[in-house]
Amino acid sequence: MHIFFSGIGGTGIGPLALIAKEAGYEVSGSDKQDSQYIKYLAAHGITNVHIGQTEEAFAAANAKKPVDWYVYSSALPKENPNHPELLYVQSNGIKHSKRDEFLNQILRDKKLKLVAIAGTHGKTTTTAMTVWLFKELKIPISFSVGAKTASGDMGQFDPASEYFVYECDEFDRNFLAFHPCISLITGIAWDHHEVFPTLEDYQEAFRQFMSQSSANIVWQADMDVATIHMGQKDTVLDYEDRELHAITLDGLYNRRNAWQAVKAVHQLTHEPQDKLIEIINTFPGLSRRMERIIPNLYTDYAHTPEKVVGGINTALELAKPGEQKVVVVYEPLTNRRMHYTRDKHAKIFEGAARIYWVPSYLAREDPNLPILSPKELIQSLDPDLQELAEPHKLNETLKKAIQKHLKDGDLVVGMSGGGGNSLDEWLRREFK
Repeated sequence: MHIFFSGIGGTGIGPLALIAKEAGYEVSGSDKQDSQYIKYLAAHGITNVHIGQTEEAFAAANAKKPVDWYVYSSALPKENPNHPELLYVQSNGIKHSKRDEFLNQILRDKKLKLVAIAGTHGKTTTTAMTVWLFKELKIPISFSVGAKTASGDMGQFDPASEYFVYECDEFDRNFLAFHPCISLITGIAWDHHEVFPTLEDYQEAFRQFMSQSSANIVWQADMDVATIHMGQKDTVLDYEDRELHAITLDGLYNRRNAWQAVKAVHQLTHEPQDKLIEIINTFPGLSRRMERIIPNLYTDYAHTPEKVVGGINTALELAKPGEQKVVVVYEPLTNRRMHYTRDKHAKIFEGAARIYWVPSYLAREDPNLPILSPKELIQSLDPDLQELAEPHKLNETLKKAIQKHLKDGDLVVGMSGGGGNSLDEWLRREFK
């Protein structure tokens, strides 16, 4: 069966394409721009990818080898309801769906039990940690992670596996397509406002998702905020759990993510928690989660206020006490999100000695919303933090400022959730 993945360079579609290839499907795809993920896929054997999404290019690919199933990202019809590829498959009777339907087909065909990691933030890290534990235990596992990891590819299918570990995204209510055997809820803080107009809409989606899962592992704090009612098989964790303090990874949020992964794998495998904690303390990290580019220069996928706080927390732990200042370069993920969350930014950079704020990374934008400039957004910070912040662009001036901080021995972290041509790619290109 020939599966064509549209938006194949995305962190949701890309891993699924790898999984499909390993499961025996013929795979091709397209994306609107080249990126590091496209190069990553090519290095792993997925080379039939067209950059630039047009009807002509897709028609040519279909003529060369008929497409049996067209899989697209949730963002595609939202960005362009008249997307040329989508119109072509609709008018030519080609089977098409979002990624969730195709993944459910794989789960059914291969008789895999779904381990879902859902939440506003921490999904990718917790998914990677769960996979790391399975691999270190030498237990076959299939999985999809939204970033490159030291323990394997972004996506992998193992025919010997019983479980499929999946980063289960709530965007466009995708996670409601699944009925996991166990779900890990990493945190619930209102996001994707174009899909969930109110906080109650967002929380209700999580309540429904948890009701579809045979068992859940959730934090007490999220239960309290979202008024979640627990089932007999559900596990409630507390930030003060004694065992959590045995986890020695850098960053408070990383340690919390690790504790959820430990609890889940303990329930599924019955391996002793002490053994699992020992393993998780060796977790090597993953791409764009406080990843070191060069000494003292890090990149972090901080796309919500909660993630920024977590990134600052980890950076302060990494910095040498009394010797290193923490400098932040911040690229908000979408102008749309900033219209909803700018008032939550007042204190999130506390601990930083300097803040360079660059223009928001634009994706799935509402054309009716004015573009908020870095200068405007800085005014959302508390007065003492405003004094530390300045607007910038991704240019030579910013590069020289970062170089000076590095020369002075400061720890610099770029916080960016965007993909192609984002701050993350700019830092890698200019400094690595």
